[in-house]
Amino acid sequence: MQARRAIERFLASPRLGEATRRAYRGDVEEFGRWLEQRQTTVEAVDVRVLMEYVTDLGRARPRKLAPATIARKIAAVRSFLRFTLGPARVPDGSLAPRRPRRLPDTPKTAEVEAALDALDGDGPLALRNRALVELVYSAGLRSSEAVGLDLVDVDFDREQLHVRGKGGKERIVPLGEEAGHLLARYLRDARPELIREAQNAVFVSARGRRLDTSTLRRIFAHPHRLRHAFATHLLEGGADLRTIQELLGHSSLSTTQLYSHVDGRRLRRVYDRAHPRS
Repeated sequence: MQARRAIERFLASPRLGEATRRAYRGDVEEFGRWLEQRQTTVEAVDVRVLMEYVTDLGRARPRKLAPATIARKIAAVRSFLRFTLGPARVPDGSLAPRRPRRLPDTPKTAEVEAALDALDGDGPLALRNRALVELVYSAGLRSSEAVGLDLVDVDFDREQLHVRGKGGKERIVPLGEEAGHLLARYLRDARPELIREAQNAVFVSARGRRLDTSTLRRIFAHPHRLRHAFATHLLEGGADLRTIQELLGHSSLSTTQLYSHVDGRRLRRVYDRAHPRS
């Protein structure tokens, strides 16, 4: 079977959406050219051939391909081969190189404090912005979780928030003293001036509607860095990973363990003080 003809049949398949077809075209056509250069038919493709292709992708010049790019190309090729040869002929195991773990970009405490100080002000929007950013940082909230808070989710008596996270998962997180103070001030002095009609949202826009995440990004670029800072600063302060996992709402501890790298210096100090052979 000629690779070019098989690829055109695959790309013409009604199973593919237009966006998927566009995304796959370049990658599968590149694979087809590679097969033709090797004088290899589509029917001859097996695990060994695919591994050789991955190796060649890893040697790409003039610019070395990132693992994520190779993984994308292999995903397109797999889809093509499943369509052409059948699922039984396509290996299930991972072929692409393992992606390096991306370490979180974590702002230092001084950077967070400077950013919060820059939001100081007495107008309704200034009070809202300061309370919102402080809450995201002190409670480790995702942007969507912060703007999704309703009034009933805030419990000042128990100093806690009811948070709805990814996949409908719910959790309770502490409401810190500074965040609680700013939030109470915003609800008392600023929100009544912004609200236009019955609205359950804690944080509202200048038009009185529920705030969206794009507004938070305008107030603080890359607000997810505040969530990283929350986790990192807790770890540096001595919190264990299980507790941080619960506070962040991570389903798996392996996700939270991404933060463990940042505390190497503290662990070394503890080791030096405590271990007799240090």
